[in-house]
Amino acid sequence: MQKLTGRETKWLREVIEDTEQIMSPFACRNKDAVREHPSTKYANDVLRTQFSIDIDKILHSALYNRGNDKTQVFSFYHNDDITRRSTHVQLVSRIARIIGRALRLNLDLIEGIAIGHDVGHTPFGHKGEEFLNELYYEHTGRFFNHNVHSVRVLQKITNCNLTLQTLDGILCHCGEKAFAKYEPASVHSFDEYNEIVEKCYTQKGYVKTLRPSTLEGCVVRISDMIAYLGKDRQDASKVKLGVHYESNPFGDKNTDIITAIVTDLVANSIGQPYLSMSDDVFQGITEILRENGEKIYQCPAVIKPYYEIIRPMMEMMYKRFLSELQSNCYDSLIYQHYLNGSVVGNFYREHNAKRRIVRLDIHDPNDIVVDFIASMTDDYFIDAFLHLFPDHPLSEKVEYVGYFDKKYTK
Repeated sequence: MQKLTGRETKWLREVIEDTEQIMSPFACRNKDAVREHPSTKYANDVLRTQFSIDIDKILHSALYNRGNDKTQVFSFYHNDDITRRSTHVQLVSRIARIIGRALRLNLDLIEGIAIGHDVGHTPFGHKGEEFLNELYYEHTGRFFNHNVHSVRVLQKITNCNLTLQTLDGILCHCGEKAFAKYEPASVHSFDEYNEIVEKCYTQKGYVKTLRPSTLEGCVVRISDMIAYLGKDRQDASKVKLGVHYESNPFGDKNTDIITAIVTDLVANSIGQPYLSMSDDVFQGITEILRENGEKIYQCPAVIKPYYEIIRPMMEMMYKRFLSELQSNCYDSLIYQHYLNGSVVGNFYREHNAKRRIVRLDIHDPNDIVVDFIASMTDDYFIDAFLHLFPDHPLSEKVEYVGYFDKKYTK
């Protein structure tokens, strides 16, 4: 097995240094990366930057693969062409890297934020997030948000020990609302960052005030929105939703929308310590968001199954898992399929504790229930309910549009 020579190591270090020399003065430098738990393990890695190490940690984390079967917008369809959470993450990463390269930003940091931003998302998209928040708040007085849960998954549950800059970008990524200008905030330490995270749990609406602390985080935030604006319309067409849209300045195709917005954003942001766009582009984005909300996200045909089926299912499972935790029911799914896992389960137990002993005096059982439900894929959620409540009337209401249904062949 061949190892790097001293000369080769020196050359690789110079490659990274040379890359930083051409970065924008507003880019985040690799030397500025901060970890909550510093480790010499990464200091001598000449093949990867600190933010590149973050990327690998996220990709290999215990819950990353779950995005393959988590809904973006449309559930209850057997259709491989409809966007799932994992595809959305890849699209965000690609769009953000295109913008970041044009603006000479740190591409490793951008990619790390992008691929990790939805690790904590619930099954069944934002409706699943809404229902889990209702249950969590009812039982604890605290709020659940998928972006906050993403950093909980990566920072605590799977203990990835990511950099402050990556975690901050993930926390502040939400792109549900457009802004004409994206300017970084300032977060300098984990103490400050952890206080912000706690406020997201305890203060209603605080999560909407967040701003990334790096320009790279701002790029991912707007790319999150760019990635779904036209893609959700594309998916609506694939499921034959029958929606007709008003004209917009970008064009009807998803690729046209992406290209127009990205080009304008870059043209207005080159050499600036912020991101900005032209007034007509900002208004166009705002109008598409409004129209998508009315015609797709709030369409009765789309949301009805969530309220009639998923919401009551989630409530029943939440209460059952909570009761089983509190009564130490070790045969429960929450133990057998979650807490007894060698990676995820270690977070809830003392070091070297017996396999089944979960520290409920340290971890609120409600937090554990939320962690478990949020980790579920759509299919696992449904199968878990059918397993737990096989004779319940809700079990008979779950219907999928199949591959060969006439709806797809018209």
